[in-house]
Amino acid sequence: MTSPVELPELPQADLPGLFDASVPPGVYRLPSVGPDALMQAEAAGWVDAVVDLAGATNKTDFMERCAAGLELPDYFGHNWDALADLLTDLSWWGTTRGYLILATGWSSFELADPADAEAAAEVFTAAVGFWAVRDTPLTVLLG
Repeated sequence: MTSPVELPELPQADLPGLFDASVPPGVYRLPSVGPDALMQAEAAGWVDAVVDLAGATNKTDFMERCAAGLELPDYFGHNWDALADLLTDLSWWGTTRGYLILATGWSSFELADPADAEAAAEVFTAAVGFWAVRDTPLTVLLG
């Protein structure tokens, strides 16, 4: 089965480049999303979060995992517009040099619900674009 949304793959060797700005911020597939990315983000002064999608099979599961993993405010509306709004206002994460979101279990979620995975990727891509013209980049790694 082919992917419902085409996204570039980030080679593991290019991961450090996200934090020194030699690799542009973006939404990337990363074959092995793990603690190494989190440690590098923290060392670079970035705020990071993990959205664990293991076992997520639909939009409801995805939104619940985002609310928990991203520590979204209680007023989060659990819909695409609300997620997009909050990803362009990350003030509750405080001042930082950059933002990193790791979505683990992405491939399984994508297989279980291709349409909602595509919608999620679009929301992530729009949020990355919003932050790309500001001083604080956002990158999303889908593993």
